[in-house]
Amino acid sequence: MMRRGIGRVGRPSLIGTMARTAVVAGTATAVAGKVASSQAEKAQVAAEAQAYEQQQQQAAIDAQVAAQVQAQMAAQQQAAPPPPPPAAPAAAPAGDDTIAQLQKLAELKAQGILSDDEFAAAKAKLLGL
Repeated sequence: MMRRGIGRVGRPSLIGTMARTAVVAGTATAVAGKVASSQAEKAQVAAEAQAYEQQQQQAAIDAQVAAQVQAQMAAQQQAAPPPPPPAAPAAAPAGDDTIAQLQKLAELKAQGILSDDEFAAAKAKLLGL
């Protein structure tokens, strides 16, 4: 009886089976990781493309809205007549104004704020003397 080599013939050893299983499992994990990575990268590219497209659409909408607002403002400015100038206050007769100022000067003199000379000077200036 002659033996051929040191191991069994026909079936692999337990260590051989474990090694083969580890290689198959490692290969499967590596392939699955690569596939998942590739899919994630494709999804990221698609998401970025979609975000860019949405930004472009939003920019176009914003431009349209701005153009419409400007057109409306221009139409309103052309359609609306300019506001009338404010009405001038009714001028009081000069005599009433002079009398009111003289009364104020008399009150200031009565309160002691103006002296006799100051009162006389203000009165003369007011009356144009």
